[in-house]
Amino acid sequence: MYEQPRWPREALIPILGGLVWLWCAASFGLVGFVFSLVPGTLLLASGTSLLLWPRDDRITHFAALGGFLGVPLALPVFFVSGFWLGALLVAFSAASFLASGIAAIRQEPHVAGVPVPSLDARTAAQVAVDELLLSTMVLTRDSPWGRDRERILREAEEAREQFATQGWLDKPAGYHRQPPPLDAVRAKPGRTIGIDFEEWRFESGYEPAEGEPCRERWLSYGANRTGYARVLRAAGGESRPWLVCIHGYQMGWPLTDVGAFQRVWKRYDLNVLMPVLPLHGPRKMGRRSGDGFLDGDVMNSVHAEAQAMWDMRRLLSYLRGPLGVEKVGVFGLSLGGYNTALLASLDGDLACAIPGIPAVDFSRLMWRHGAPLELLSVEHSGMEQTIADDVLKVVSPLALEPRVPKEHRAIFAGTADRLVPPDQVADLWRHWDEPRIHWYQGAHMTFGLDPKVQALIRETLAGAGLL
Repeated sequence: MYEQPRWPREALIPILGGLVWLWCAASFGLVGFVFSLVPGTLLLASGTSLLLWPRDDRITHFAALGGFLGVPLALPVFFVSGFWLGALLVAFSAASFLASGIAAIRQEPHVAGVPVPSLDARTAAQVAVDELLLSTMVLTRDSPWGRDRERILREAEEAREQFATQGWLDKPAGYHRQPPPLDAVRAKPGRTIGIDFEEWRFESGYEPAEGEPCRERWLSYGANRTGYARVLRAAGGESRPWLVCIHGYQMGWPLTDVGAFQRVWKRYDLNVLMPVLPLHGPRKMGRRSGDGFLDGDVMNSVHAEAQAMWDMRRLLSYLRGPLGVEKVGVFGLSLGGYNTALLASLDGDLACAIPGIPAVDFSRLMWRHGAPLELLSVEHSGMEQTIADDVLKVVSPLALEPRVPKEHRAIFAGTADRLVPPDQVADLWRHWDEPRIHWYQGAHMTFGLDPKVQALIRETLAGAGLL
């Protein structure tokens, strides 16, 4: 952690920006006044909180949100009140956005073995993007309350006892049953962002074990019982190697997944298989893609991961069986990095494994991003983090041993990542016996800006014989 001043100077920027917005609001008419309250209130409140009560992560989330919203909302001011006032509001909003990133970098503890993030405008802007994303997640996520919370605790305690009795807390690989091979898929053509792809559908066939907590509720998620994957075909045909590319949290749609992995497909002319994770995309059960996967319902997270492994191992059996594919690697981003690391612990025939910006500990992530009052309420109800730790161990890449050879494992992550804190990535690196890793100066969403990340991916694919 950087040296903490008593009165952080970066807090003054959103305070002044908020005051200017609110001072001018009355001159913009009724509609302009209402819209001005949004950035003005967010900036003034977050700046004041940052000055007086630093370290609550949500402060920088909403400072970034206020700064981001201030820029487009200031554009009509150019026409209503003139150039200089519009320019002033845009400048204060953009500066507040950067200030949120600086404050977030300054307050984050440094992790042993991880390069210290740069405290400059470029890194601050990248971190502010993370803060903005976190603010939208905080505002839109559904949290379990009342009877749901009692159910979650009851199911977690029953699962912990059951898993201990079965020996899975000591040997979590035994929790994952071998799925039947996949013999056929239903394929249909699709197109997004000017790129043609195939969409595969198949019956997942995954069911929690008889008597396992949450079994009936999980089976009631009808849309989730169908598996999906998208395929980008290599120009060189099916004889080219295959790379399984696993999307991140709240993705799972053709636009997001093809957009994320088209660079690998185009650059290396590989056949790219993009499975859709449970509860994502067309498999979603809530308003948003990913709802239920990481919302604090522990057994939902367990079954989502167990089904993800089941589905991916079935897809691998289809590649290796009916399609006769010899070399398959796996590459994932964020939640996809988690699944990459977990799959590399269950399948010993993968050519390589590249977890990018990977989350690896769900319970720590939930406690990190949960609202303090909500966490106090959860703990007061009896749900301690140790209970979640034990139950989630059966799907944790930190509890299973990697089966992909060390020389074919590689990791990359951001030194200033706010969605997946660097300590999680450092834990995976140590657990994996310290394979090649690249720490780029940046945040969660900006790995594509660092050429050394691309070099690491290329070297790993080449070393595994995929290029």
